[in-house]
Amino acid sequence: MSHILRLLLPSVLLLNCCYAQTFVADDVKLSWYIVANNYKNSNETLSQLTLENRGKAHIPAKGWTIYFNGSNQRLQNKDEAPVVIEQVNGDYFKLFLKPNFKGIAPGEKLQVFVLSRELKNYTDHAKGFYIVFDHNTSLGIPIKYITASSVDYTAKEKQLAAKIYQENSFIKDVPLAQLPPVFPTPNHYQYGVGSFTLTAAAKIVANAKFKNEANYLASELKNVFGKAPLIATSGRSSVLLQLDQTIKNEGYEIKITTQSVIIKAASNAGIFYGIQSLKTMFPPKTWASKQTSIQLKAVTIKDAPRFAHRAFMMDVSRNFQPKAQVLKLIDLLSLYKINVLHMHFNDDEGWRIAIPGLPELTEVGGRRGHTLNEEDRIFPAYGSGPDVNNVTGTGFFSRSDYIEILRYATTRHVQVIPEFETPGHARAAIKAMNARYAKFMSKGDSVEAKKYLLRDLSDQSKYRSVQGWDDNVINPALPSVYTFLEKITDEIISMYKEAAAPIKTIHFGGDEVPEGVWEKSPAVKQLMAKDKSIENVDEMWHYYFKKVGQILKSRNLYLSGWEEIGMKKTLVNGKKQMVLDPRFINENFHTDVWNNLHGNEDLAYKMANAGYKVVLTNVTNMYLDLAYNGSYNEPGQYWGGYVDVNKPYGFIPYNYYKNQKEDFLGNPLKAGYFDGKERLTAEGKKNIIGIQAPLWSEIIKTTEQFEYLLLPKLFGLAERAWAVDPQWSIETDSAKSESLYQKDWSVFMNTLSKKELLRLDHYAGGFNYRIPTAGIVTENDMIKVNTQFPGFKVRYTLDGSEPTANSPIYTHKTSNQIQLKLRVFNNEGRGGQTITYQK
Repeated sequence: MSHILRLLLPSVLLLNCCYAQTFVADDVKLSWYIVANNYKNSNETLSQLTLENRGKAHIPAKGWTIYFNGSNQRLQNKDEAPVVIEQVNGDYFKLFLKPNFKGIAPGEKLQVFVLSRELKNYTDHAKGFYIVFDHNTSLGIPIKYITASSVDYTAKEKQLAAKIYQENSFIKDVPLAQLPPVFPTPNHYQYGVGSFTLTAAAKIVANAKFKNEANYLASELKNVFGKAPLIATSGRSSVLLQLDQTIKNEGYEIKITTQSVIIKAASNAGIFYGIQSLKTMFPPKTWASKQTSIQLKAVTIKDAPRFAHRAFMMDVSRNFQPKAQVLKLIDLLSLYKINVLHMHFNDDEGWRIAIPGLPELTEVGGRRGHTLNEEDRIFPAYGSGPDVNNVTGTGFFSRSDYIEILRYATTRHVQVIPEFETPGHARAAIKAMNARYAKFMSKGDSVEAKKYLLRDLSDQSKYRSVQGWDDNVINPALPSVYTFLEKITDEIISMYKEAAAPIKTIHFGGDEVPEGVWEKSPAVKQLMAKDKSIENVDEMWHYYFKKVGQILKSRNLYLSGWEEIGMKKTLVNGKKQMVLDPRFINENFHTDVWNNLHGNEDLAYKMANAGYKVVLTNVTNMYLDLAYNGSYNEPGQYWGGYVDVNKPYGFIPYNYYKNQKEDFLGNPLKAGYFDGKERLTAEGKKNIIGIQAPLWSEIIKTTEQFEYLLLPKLFGLAERAWAVDPQWSIETDSAKSESLYQKDWSVFMNTLSKKELLRLDHYAGGFNYRIPTAGIVTENDMIKVNTQFPGFKVRYTLDGSEPTANSPIYTHKTSNQIQLKLRVFNNEGRGGQTITYQK
């Protein structure tokens, strides 16, 4: 099994000074093959890197360097190798030549072996290879490359297929008529007698309070029927939007009879969610073509959300996504009543929103491409390559783009929370302000040059972040840092004001600042001498977030951040650790707590019990960028485990220990694993304000990849954030709890396969949700298959070809099949990954 990526680019000629022939860069072929995982029980991967000369000219012994992105690569036998692999910064590496390198003759190869952290799936491979010639170091030229694995994964994939089969076997078919009428599952519903026929001739009568929502409904019905219905504030109608002050905030009631559709609510959001529920009662294929009428079953629904904060985090910093995709995402979130879009605007690898007065943020920090000095762009990352015009490494939202996004979201009752990651993960901003500094210094204006500077120019501190950067942390001792933050804050507030969008908070990060920062900073030393409340360098953390909190508080906003904003470093058993810091408990800091790994399993509950407002963002259940499973062919990360739709669905917010069945490596947890962990108290429960699922974008290069990792996992978030606490989550008898869970799980999965996934084939233009691989086992000389989604079909071939929508549907066959290929298809005939199965 291999993942092959080929980049074919124009040939570039270079005069070979040593051999008087032309060296054609396009004739260089690079291959990177995984040779062994867990090499010599080291938890490292051994790979073979081959440079092959497919041209007619000799590849010279000097005058060129290859750059690429990868993870902590190093040569196995660096002393004997004729080349050097060296980290430039972060995931950015270069391969250059030793003096004893003799070049590569036509038809010959150079082979070296490389060690790295363990590479478990194809998205781990090094990528973005390009060559730079000494005579023109400003130009990077992509070269052809192949990344693959020569490791035999057959046994592992077969074991995984059997595990999937076992998991799928618990999912029973549930008739469509027995499924809930809307999604997420409503608090209460009761079917009536008969049905209502909705057509374009419908008239909407809405309370004046609900004018905007009535316009939204009319627009949605126009998308369905091709014609918008009339809207009025009184008179006879077929669709009524009524004010009922007795209904709780965001709650709604729907009553459909043979005569009308009545939606009641006390709030605009409640009416909107009633409208969204009405839409999920439409037949799933409604959006495939224009309709003349829609039949709606008579039903009464009473519904309200469990949590007020139902959030999805979109990372546009590591790899960019266009505005159109953000608007499409908002349509999806609002359909399923997810009311917070947390936008991660900056990180080490990119700054993605224009700030008036600071053009360098996007002109430098928003662009990636080949550079030696980062004066007008930052280094390539995640395989973005040398071209500064690449569509994922380069890109940003203009001020008008963001205002459009805010208006679109506000109409759909989605609150957009902007995040600016600080003081760590801030390299793109730091480099941008370095460029600004250099520009004004060249003009002789040192005051303006230093106005927004984010680093101490004399700092000699040494550190390396988790992602490998040695220059990505803002220096909190500089007054210019707070001038910068105030500028960002005020410009963002201005955008929200112009968009007439609500803003309550700005997220200022606080994640993963490495050991060693600020220790040799003269600015920090000077501040500590002046301010005796800063007892040591680690206390700069508290100093920083105290000032950031004050900036926001003075503007009637509160601070949001990752859990570390409520933590501090201290010595525990002779080692520095992050522990809870009670000093900000009364400051209304809202913490997104992601870390429930490696002794931090109870961190979210500790913080809530102490008094911090907590958004549960547990990596093991909510990180949607984690791969669906451990297959080599499955894209995604895995450092926090594997996440399929069952992980967010099975999450129990007030007792997440109960349904945590495996560790981050996918191994079953031992009995008593959570013994001694802090439990959520009654007071702590009040501080759990919601749940959130992030989708980090390190491996995401296209909108299709974004949607693949997003869906169907997002449905689990939507259900847990909105629906009432299920009975299985509170049942103390483990056998009863498991039985109740499996029953509800079957209903949920049938709801997805028979309603919501069919809807998303066309809704908002259609979504590229993941179609799962088949579960496969051999029993009594029979190869048996099943699928995660009832109603999806498994098709096969026996001749080695890829199964298509026209291939036969698989039934139980004898195991004497060779070259058996199996592939799951949805109702539209779109297929998932193909599995090759042998007995």
